[in-house]
Amino acid sequence: MTELPAPDHLRDLLRTVIDPELGADIVELGMVRHIHVAEDGAVLVTVALTTSGCPLRAQIQRDVRSSIATAPGVTSVKIDWAEMTQAEKARAMDHARLKVAQRPEDSSISPTTRVILVSSGKGGVGKSSVTANLAAALAQLGLKVGVLDADVWGFSIPRMLGVSGRLAGEAKGERTEMVPIERPIGDGLVRVVSMGLLVDDEETALMWRGLMLNRGVQHFLQDVRWGDDLDYLLVDMPPGTGDVQMGVARTVPRAEVLVVTTPAVAAQKVAIRAVTMARKSYLRVLGVIENMSSFSCAHGDSYALFGEGGGQALADGAGIPLLGQIPLEPTVSAGGDAGEPAVLRMGPAADEFRAIAHRLVTETVAPTAMAGCTAWMLSAADGGRDDDAVAV
Repeated sequence: MTELPAPDHLRDLLRTVIDPELGADIVELGMVRHIHVAEDGAVLVTVALTTSGCPLRAQIQRDVRSSIATAPGVTSVKIDWAEMTQAEKARAMDHARLKVAQRPEDSSISPTTRVILVSSGKGGVGKSSVTANLAAALAQLGLKVGVLDADVWGFSIPRMLGVSGRLAGEAKGERTEMVPIERPIGDGLVRVVSMGLLVDDEETALMWRGLMLNRGVQHFLQDVRWGDDLDYLLVDMPPGTGDVQMGVARTVPRAEVLVVTTPAVAAQKVAIRAVTMARKSYLRVLGVIENMSSFSCAHGDSYALFGEGGGQALADGAGIPLLGQIPLEPTVSAGGDAGEPAVLRMGPAADEFRAIAHRLVTETVAPTAMAGCTAWMLSAADGGRDDDAVAV
């Protein structure tokens, strides 16, 4: 008589069954609740899914059956389906996100390049202006700085940095690499890649859905000749916490995040979502930059036109440093329109941009606590879309 298989042995065999969405095996994800082996060799496996209507249920079923059906002593395989509790989902999604964050990245960016994602919870806070001026300030320090305009719908970096032309392509083996447009600044160099350098007219409206946007940004990360000598890569992220943000986090898991907000408390409440998503994606959050802090008139009086305290409140609430407060100056917007970043001139805003750049280069910001999972995973764990977690 054939010896019956031990449940532990069958559990080990089930480690070959990978959840296609979460990228980990169903045992380590805690999806295999129970294995029962009857005296006649019939095996009953209880598998808990994140949701009872999981579209991958059929595939998981096939993989479970095939992994243990041929084991010695097994006469039949039956699967009893269950649904994870909220606590089980949270643990599974957290494990899956950590596993993704620890994968080797798939990009053309040199391992020695420091990648910083300039993010915001909402539009209109001056994120692109901050990106352009920080890039110019880092170049003034003699560094080679890449700027990736990942805000595909609202590209503005080429105009703000005063670069134009079309991205060229050069063959590299069987692949074609895009070559950034370069602009020397001070003793350094800025290399720019943007959808604005691929369209004929900057007024062109790109009517792309989320997956197309994500794929476009992925090309910029994987198929651009950034150069092994690149010191920094600043990524001007689209506002919110959607497909592009999750895609960049998967492709460049070593990236760090700067969060831009305004002094308004309402903006701060939205910006915290960018911090939350970064931590759930296991990205290091460097700190907060408060833009449009105050306006000083010629008489020396200061006016908080957009409120006050939002940046500090965000930093304190998230346990991260407030890296700087950019005053509201006409030279910042005028410089962006003219392609001459304000940091190339003199003034309080320029001084603050240079101070932030110097701090990024010379200071080590303490790592922040990180936990959680991707926004998609949170959505699945909550049984639906959580607008606070995945606001787009």
